[in-house]
Amino acid sequence: MTDNIDVLIEKAHTQLEKCRTEIASRVIGQSPMIDGILMGLLAGGHVLIEGVPGLAKTLAVKTVSEVIDATFSRIQFTPDLLPADIVGTMIYKQQGGEFVVRKGPVFANIVLADEINRAPAKVQSALLEAMQERQVTIGSNTHRLPDPFFVLATQNPIESEGTYPLPEAQLDRFILKLKIDYPTPDEELEILRRMGVDTDIPVKRTLSPSVLRDLRKTAEKIKIDDRIEEYIVTIVAATRETDKISVPYAKFIEFGASPRASIYLYRCAKIQAMFEGRSYVIPDDVKTVVHDVMRHRIVLSYEAESEELTTDDVIDRILKIIPVP
Repeated sequence: MTDNIDVLIEKAHTQLEKCRTEIASRVIGQSPMIDGILMGLLAGGHVLIEGVPGLAKTLAVKTVSEVIDATFSRIQFTPDLLPADIVGTMIYKQQGGEFVVRKGPVFANIVLADEINRAPAKVQSALLEAMQERQVTIGSNTHRLPDPFFVLATQNPIESEGTYPLPEAQLDRFILKLKIDYPTPDEELEILRRMGVDTDIPVKRTLSPSVLRDLRKTAEKIKIDDRIEEYIVTIVAATRETDKISVPYAKFIEFGASPRASIYLYRCAKIQAMFEGRSYVIPDDVKTVVHDVMRHRIVLSYEAESEELTTDDVIDRILKIIPVP
């Protein structure tokens, strides 16, 4: 049985490396973003990317959709967007004298929600149903979304004018929140040399939706020790600590992470082990993914804002206190 798992992990690791290499032929650098997108796909969740314009967020998502041979649609969120612009609507067909469904761009395997925080609450609620229930309601009928269905949303951290902060309930639906930084000078030089000459770089299909489902099943078989499971739960539960006197970081947290954080941290730790070619999870796998999984699930207090602390800073303090198994 163990040999069988090791063979599956080795095969999955090889397939993922081919996928990464193919994506890297078009998207230079930004490996944490690529790994985060692939991790979200394998974990069956959605990903929120935060970064300034021009960091290849849209290019990366489009490239991933081509590499895994999946349907792709891009929705540019604006303040005047309507729910029907996303999910679709009923239109009257004069020839037959009846209403028919015209499906919206959400009916795709990979949906890029560009600048998601620019849309009002009604649009967010329509997208929330699609993200959580994997279905949309048009008229009186409910329509299932394709499998896999993956929403990758972007938001600009430096612009607040004309934006609507995402509600906590919607943020919690994102399995990961990735923070994207500028490329290094060497990477930017490579971008200049490659993209300055030819912006249409072809990529090969290395995965398919069926292979993606097989990779998910392989990830589920990865072994995780009871002590690491307890370590995961302890980290998440620590964000709900209310004893501000004996626990030094408690005063910086207004609201902690939900049990959904434990579930996603558990899944992502397994996938991180698969990325490394291992059939078992180690504590470093948890540490590698914990910031991306939890940074958007913690609401900071006034004390944290006054000391200019971020959620990543608070997570670091929690990790220093909790014993590693």
